[in-house]
Amino acid sequence: MASLFFCDPAFAQEPQAQDDPPREGGFDPSRLFFGGSFGVSFGDYTFINVSPQAGYRFNQYLAAGTGINFIYSSYKYRYTNGQEYYSDQFGYAGLNIFGRVYPIQFIFLQVQPEYNYSWGKRKYEDPPLPDEKLDGKFVPSLLLGAGAAIPTGARGAFIVSAQYDVLQNERTPYGSNVFFSIGYNF
Repeated sequence: MASLFFCDPAFAQEPQAQDDPPREGGFDPSRLFFGGSFGVSFGDYTFINVSPQAGYRFNQYLAAGTGINFIYSSYKYRYTNGQEYYSDQFGYAGLNIFGRVYPIQFIFLQVQPEYNYSWGKRKYEDPPLPDEKLDGKFVPSLLLGAGAAIPTGARGAFIVSAQYDVLQNERTPYGSNVFFSIGYNF
């Protein structure tokens, strides 16, 4: 199985220009950041994720934001002899919010609740039978994780993180294991 996963917004520490006095309060557009998730995995388990996010860095310790999710997943179930039996295919669309705490300058802890609508079908391949439509339903997820935001200049960061869905709904798009992600944030 080949996989590629880019994920997670973060914020690179923005240095103040030498001439600029620090802001005392209010909205500062330079504290906005954009990123999100793009992921693909192919094989018996196929996963495609496109989930842009936007956030705001409140201070050196706290950041928060929101995003939208578009996810497709498919899993092939096989007999023990390797003969394919059926596959479950799901689509997901939803919203997420996230919060980050930076206990150390470039290390973060993250919480990300999500609420996705899921729809799908079961496709029988051996023996061939008509497809079975699976009921659409809302699926909550609660991702907890940690990572590092490694600055790559004045306005970007390379992101490495590990996350886990603690709710483990039967239709979670994230599976039952910790998943790792790498990416870049603007």
